[in-house]
Amino acid sequence: MLDENPSIILVDVRTEEEFREFRIPGAINIPLNEFLLIVDMLIPDKQAIYIVYCRTGNKSAVAAAEMIELGYEFVYDMGGIYFWPYEIISD
Repeated sequence: MLDENPSIILVDVRTEEEFREFRIPGAINIPLNEFLLIVDMLIPDKQAIYIVYCRTGNKSAVAAAEMIELGYEFVYDMGGIYFWPYEIISD
C-alpha cells in the first residue's frame, strides 16, 4: 500500500520514548494519551489516508476508532509494529 501511494501518513500512537526507541520510517508520533487534544492540529486533512500503529495493536485500535469518530474517512489500523516485516529506524 505504501509503495503504491507515498502520500499515506503513518501514525504511531506509542509514547514518545517508545517512538524514539524504534519506529517505521516517515511515521509521525501522536501519543494516545494526548491524541484527542492534538490530532486535529497535527493531521488536519480528513480526506488523507492514515495507517495507525502502536506496539501490539491495542492503542492503535482505540486511536483509529477515535479518528473515524472525528470524521477521518480513510483510517486503517495496522496493529502492532512487532508485525511490521520491513525496515525500522531509531534515534
